[in-house]
Amino acid sequence: MFRSGFVCVVGRPNAGKSTLTNALVGQKVAITSGRPQTTRHVIRGVVHRPDAQLVLVDTPGLHRPRTLLGERLNDLVMATLGEVDAVVFCLPADQKVGPGDRYIASQLAELSAGRQTTPVIAVATKADLVSPARMAEHLVAVAELGEWADIVPVSASSGFQVDTLVDVLVGHVPPGPPLYPDGELTDEPEAVMVAELVREAALEGVRDELPHSLAVVVDEILPREGRDGSDGRPALLDVRVNLFVERSSQKAIVIGRGGSRLREVGTRARRGIEALLGSQVHLDLHVKVAKDWQRDPKQLGRLGF
Repeated sequence: MFRSGFVCVVGRPNAGKSTLTNALVGQKVAITSGRPQTTRHVIRGVVHRPDAQLVLVDTPGLHRPRTLLGERLNDLVMATLGEVDAVVFCLPADQKVGPGDRYIASQLAELSAGRQTTPVIAVATKADLVSPARMAEHLVAVAELGEWADIVPVSASSGFQVDTLVDVLVGHVPPGPPLYPDGELTDEPEAVMVAELVREAALEGVRDELPHSLAVVVDEILPREGRDGSDGRPALLDVRVNLFVERSSQKAIVIGRGGSRLREVGTRARRGIEALLGSQVHLDLHVKVAKDWQRDPKQLGRLGF
């Protein structure tokens, strides 16, 4: 009997959600970073098995919002939770269960109240970073946090119990036909994936405040005239991307001395973009200031939030 369904991946910022999504899919569909609030959009990744298909929804980190952007990201998560067959709640084993985890647990409990309960699978992520004794302690704390359908320790980096988690999730989705064609790994538009790859590259090695203040928008992706490839794909694509920050001082951070950092960002992002689009890419990056865009409804709309 074939099973298929949607599974939402939630957790506080930097809990390992995107890394887990990529490990389950077996390929990069969500950007990762050591900085909190890396994910801004709901990314769908598709897990294909002979007997099942899981559509993973990787959400922004659920948190107590301090800005209009934060409120909108939380609304996005809660709306997604109401439409899935199962929920994965990521709790990193290298950190103690804290107020952020308790806040999410309370939101999940609230969501289930008064209707048929959506199964929540608690996943102890980053298992490779802790000792067995610390993991045992963490699993006890997770069990005390709420009513979970299952609790599974996993390491997305080493692959520990990733397949076991897939087995568990398949058991929680209903019988049904495949939802996506075989081989399709994500339904994200190419422009969104390109923007996410640029943002991931720009977040590497920068100050803590920048992730919250950086938005990336693809202006255009155009084939270079007269540069056709032998397989019908364009041999060269011109990709123009705008990076928006909130202050001039942040613009200087992104650009770096003499443009050195922006060139590094371009080099790093271009590799991923060329792999994604299957063509050589000329990447044109521009950094602009959109003052206090996280708190401005009009600017949030223009930037796609």
